[in-house]
Amino acid sequence: MTEDIHPLAPHHLPRYFAAADGSDYLFTAMIVLLVGSILLFGIAYFTLHALPEHLGHKGDSTQMQLISMLCILALFTHNNLFWVAALVLAAFRPPDISTPLNSIAKSLQNLANREG
Repeated sequence: MTEDIHPLAPHHLPRYFAAADGSDYLFTAMIVLLVGSILLFGIAYFTLHALPEHLGHKGDSTQMQLISMLCILALFTHNNLFWVAALVLAAFRPPDISTPLNSIAKSLQNLANREG
């Protein structure tokens, strides 16, 4: 057998062509790029998804539970309305109504006990 190359065949092939030993540099680079971009997209998605929970840690436990439930519903149902509701609930604190009412009730109880 002769090792003659056809006269129309190129003498040098680009690096992105698969070699005779099966090594394909372009395919390997694309697989690494695809896996890396999927991982980065997943990390960004879950970080953004957990934003209301990070904001809600400053609130009381009932508010945090509600925010967590809304975030889990948004994650499993892919309904963005739940996530937006959780974000709004975490960003804006509801006014504290029970503390002044309890103070008024204690003051009225003290007044009632003094007079009787």
